[in-house]
Amino acid sequence: MHGLFITFEGIEGSGKSTQVKLLTTYLKAKKLPYITTREPGGTPIAETIRKILLDPLCAEMLPETELLLYNASRAQHTGELILPALKTGKIVISDRYFDSTYAYQGAARSLNCDVIDALTAFATFNTTPDLTVLLDLPANEGLARIGNRELDRLEQEDLRFHQKVREQFLFIAKKSPIRYLVIDAQKKPEEINREIIQRIEVLLGDTA
Repeated sequence: MHGLFITFEGIEGSGKSTQVKLLTTYLKAKKLPYITTREPGGTPIAETIRKILLDPLCAEMLPETELLLYNASRAQHTGELILPALKTGKIVISDRYFDSTYAYQGAARSLNCDVIDALTAFATFNTTPDLTVLLDLPANEGLARIGNRELDRLEQEDLRFHQKVREQFLFIAKKSPIRYLVIDAQKKPEEINREIIQRIEVLLGDTA
């Protein structure tokens, strides 16, 4: 059996990490094989690239450099970790994947989407998630939620930047309604978790 690839997207502070943890609790209870991972990162090489990408001291980084580094990290992550796990029938849960590049580097950094399309196909080995959960939240609320922690380079961007990111996620979700599950991230975590599990149970039934 081929595995199931689930990704979580959303602006900063939308609660992705919390939902990943709640989902793993469900998968453990069901004794389903899974791995959790994140982007940028997920493998030693990709995690090294992550440190550069999110380092506040790299404020002079060009958008073009940022785009290439994200895709370098994604190529290693997909080829070394995600695809092998899927081939062995595992459920792969990733905190962010290529949709974040369209939101952050495409919409917020105004980089060419044709270039992003080509890089994405190359870096993902044409891999697309089976389900993408978008935890939707107003940008000002997301930033308020993370305001009490040390912010990385992207988290330090202004409100308008994060509003563009949110708008692009919603645009992508509208274009891909079968793949996307959009949930109001202002709901209680347990309620959000129930909605996610309902959709995953349908997918597991389809792939069994």
